[in-house]
Amino acid sequence: MSEPVTESQQITIALSKGRILDETLPLLAQAGIEPVDDLQRTRKLVFATTDPRVRLLIIRATDVPTYVQHGGADLGVTGKDVLMEHGGEGLYEPLDLHIARCRLMTAGVAGAPVPSGRVRVATKFVRLAREYYASQGKQADIIKLYGAMELAPLLGLSDEIVDIVDTGNTLRANGLEARETICDISSRLIVNRASMKMKHQRIEPLVEELRQAVARGMGQPA
Repeated sequence: MSEPVTESQQITIALSKGRILDETLPLLAQAGIEPVDDLQRTRKLVFATTDPRVRLLIIRATDVPTYVQHGGADLGVTGKDVLMEHGGEGLYEPLDLHIARCRLMTAGVAGAPVPSGRVRVATKFVRLAREYYASQGKQADIIKLYGAMELAPLLGLSDEIVDIVDTGNTLRANGLEARETICDISSRLIVNRASMKMKHQRIEPLVEELRQAVARGMGQPA
């Protein structure tokens, strides 16, 4: 019988429910890592996998970089938007998984003129919004919201919003229009710097297996 895996030997991967999780699980499966339980049918937050050396941690998307940075998880999958807003300190970003693609954009009421002077902007991406408007030479008052961004321009709370746009259907359904693209977004694999040193014999092969899975998914030689 093989010896049990100790917690110090185990690899913890932080994920978040939703599109990123749905598109990450097939990549992990190609690396021989699948959750033992049905993630959709339980309130558990920590999951054993078919690889006894690996467990999954399901947390809020915005918390993934924090858990990885401070060692609560060894690896994580997060959108580039969340990573840029967080700052990326203490993290390696070895792999673009090319999943959950979307755009970070400005948006406003359809047909409404863009303010020529100071602009009020509602967003949860405070850092990115501030940097973007500064790069455009515009003064911006940033209003932090955690959801329902589309309401802000409609109710006069802001002139524009900065938010993630996929199809744009939600914007159109609420009488808004996408305006300027700030950056293209995809999900990235991130690794705790200390874990990369201490557990490199397990993490480096896992990163390479995921790299090959991504290549196969894109029709490239693995």
